[in-house]
Amino acid sequence: MRFLSLLLAAGAAAGAWAKDSSVDKRLAEANTVFSEVMSIADRAIPQELLEKAQCVVIVPGLKKGAFIFGAKYGKGFFTCRAKSGMGWSAPAAIRVEGGSIGFQIGGSETDVIMLVMNQRGAQRLLSSKFTLGGEGEVAAGPVGRSTTAQTDAYMTAEMLSWSRARGVFAGVSLQGATLRQDLDDNEAMYGKPYENKQIIQSGLAIPEAAKPLIATLNKYSSKKSS
Repeated sequence: MRFLSLLLAAGAAAGAWAKDSSVDKRLAEANTVFSEVMSIADRAIPQELLEKAQCVVIVPGLKKGAFIFGAKYGKGFFTCRAKSGMGWSAPAAIRVEGGSIGFQIGGSETDVIMLVMNQRGAQRLLSSKFTLGGEGEVAAGPVGRSTTAQTDAYMTAEMLSWSRARGVFAGVSLQGATLRQDLDDNEAMYGKPYENKQIIQSGLAIPEAAKPLIATLNKYSSKKSS
């Protein structure tokens, strides 16, 4: 009986380690995705939009089915402007389910980046479940070097979205997808199943595995960045 208890405990510990490891790996992938996209000459997300964004959502490797039937599934993270006004908050985990990614660009996996451009959009994102859709709510984001005057037309949207597959990075209209908070991944990051709103608004310390991602976001969203 004691051996069985020890075996179960070991299994639970192994499961917890595997979950932590997968979340850490996904955080690293999110950092890689954002870094690679922003390093594309003349095809990155415009600097002016990053400077004005309230939150950033990154979903690395959205899964395959989307490109035939429109269904999809993926896991990622989002972070919002820190209350102090300096940098970005600790990240919260999300799952993306359902919907279709506008223009079907193919590929086995697609990386998705979204910018939330105003407080109304940020409040939607902080809810436990949020479905994208509706005029003016989410629009395909522009790419490339752009002046503020050229991007003003996009500022009426609450959210702007982009995708990358097979090396192609472009704005897409992400409609019908549901974003849900992922309490299991939040627990893996913080030791407790915090709700996303708690993480973003409470000023929690940034987990070690998330620090490279936050540093990259700070680098590219600062007005001093080039």
